[in-house]
Amino acid sequence: MQQGGGSSGYQGLIVWQRAMDLVEAIYATTRSWPREESYGLTSQARRAAISIQSNIAEGHGRAGLKEYTHHVSVAYGSLSELETQILIAQRLGYHPDAETRALVLRISEVRRLLRGLLDSLRDRSHSS
Repeated sequence: MQQGGGSSGYQGLIVWQRAMDLVEAIYATTRSWPREESYGLTSQARRAAISIQSNIAEGHGRAGLKEYTHHVSVAYGSLSELETQILIAQRLGYHPDAETRALVLRISEVRRLLRGLLDSLRDRSHSS
């Protein structure tokens, strides 16, 4: 699995670290969204972003490989949900195209890393 930063466990996973960076970016972006979205799109985007690394961590803490794979798959779904919410916000004019592109690039990086983790977990489960 991917390790980085000298940390052990899930905090050492590059995908978890990049997902943490993504949460910070989402919080920064959503601060400028309209106040009336506080309980709507803003809340949903923040929850989806938080769900990504939370599910990686929870899956890592589970006893079995099957459970870990399931939680990483849920994180993958949350990432797709977040991307959709960012695209909705763009359509509603909540942030400029350049900011959308930057966020989508971050999302794409996390997606690539999550896909690698999922593939690695599935390979391990088939070889067990």
